[in-house]
Amino acid sequence: MTDAERKLWFYLSRKQLDGYRFRRQSPIGRYIVDFVCYERKLVVELDGGQHNTEHRLRKDEQRTLWLHSQGFTVVRFWNNEVFENLEGVMEVIHKHLKD
Repeated sequence: MTDAERKLWFYLSRKQLDGYRFRRQSPIGRYIVDFVCYERKLVVELDGGQHNTEHRLRKDEQRTLWLHSQGFTVVRFWNNEVFENLEGVMEVIHKHLKD
């Protein structure tokens, strides 16, 4: 896991969002997602700078579309968001869990 993933996992693994359980590095089809709450079909992905290329953005979009076709909601954050605005990241994840 990256430093950002470790930091976010510290909070997700303790069921601090209304008791919802997340798994990390979990396979869904041919993909391995960063975090998933199967109960709410919510995938959380953290992206570093390597994701900021045209090729990688296309690949991420294909991955997101496939996950959507399987009934999952996908939320993406940049790694720096976890370090600079963890409270905001958690708030967005919580909102998606409640929807």
